[in-house]
Amino acid sequence: MLESLSPDRLLAWYLEAGVDESIGETPIDRTRPPVRTEAAPLAPAPIPALSPPEAVTQPQAKAPERPQAARTASVLAAEAKTLDELKAAYGRLEGVAIKATATQLVFADGNPQARLMCIGEAPGAEEDRQGLPFVGPAGKLLDKMLASIGLDRQTAYIANLLPWRPPGNRAPTSEEVALLLPFLERHIELVDPEVIVLLGGSAAQAVLARSEGIGRLRGHWHPYSSRGLARPVQAMATFHPAYLLRQPAQKREAWRDWREIRKLLFPKPSE
Repeated sequence: MLESLSPDRLLAWYLEAGVDESIGETPIDRTRPPVRTEAAPLAPAPIPALSPPEAVTQPQAKAPERPQAARTASVLAAEAKTLDELKAAYGRLEGVAIKATATQLVFADGNPQARLMCIGEAPGAEEDRQGLPFVGPAGKLLDKMLASIGLDRQTAYIANLLPWRPPGNRAPTSEEVALLLPFLERHIELVDPEVIVLLGGSAAQAVLARSEGIGRLRGHWHPYSSRGLARPVQAMATFHPAYLLRQPAQKREAWRDWREIRKLLFPKPSE
């Protein structure tokens, strides 16, 4: 009779009969550990064939091109045959941002026939207003330095690396130096001094084409040459007067530099 019942009715009959668990035909020994079946090892993934590395071609190093503005500056400066022409050439120079922010051009002051030429870094606020270099507090200190070796603005010549004031009296940038250095070099050639005094690190590094700081460059004579000079000019780097106003303890070292300048300009028989 049970064989004729459907699975659902057969299960219901078992439940009514009190059957609450199922028993298989084969007894189970639950004290034996389960049999572990070893999984078949996976076949290693195929390694794709590597193509040989391509030869890397190093790009040819190109020499840096000089900006067109710098080339134009060199041409303009070289064409100047007099100081007046050089001053006028500044007005035709393009690509100088500080030219637009400055009040006016600060060209030079003093005697262009002097034996000594002082070169600073850039005009300050007072120089920008008056149009003359070294007329502020730093200029007054420079006047005292010149007087200490028997010179003044009638017997010395004063100019700057930059003829326009940079905003905020910041230091000249490398781009500004590259653009305006040809003008300063021509300025030196036209004045043709016997001695150059480089005031501050920026002026010393630009004119001497050196990277050392003013602490290393100062106190030594450096021969300066250019195409337009008949002979090398002796150049002495020293601290900028503005720096000495901030660091008066360095005035002793600056005085040593100026004494060497005096010895070269006015040698005594015993020296």
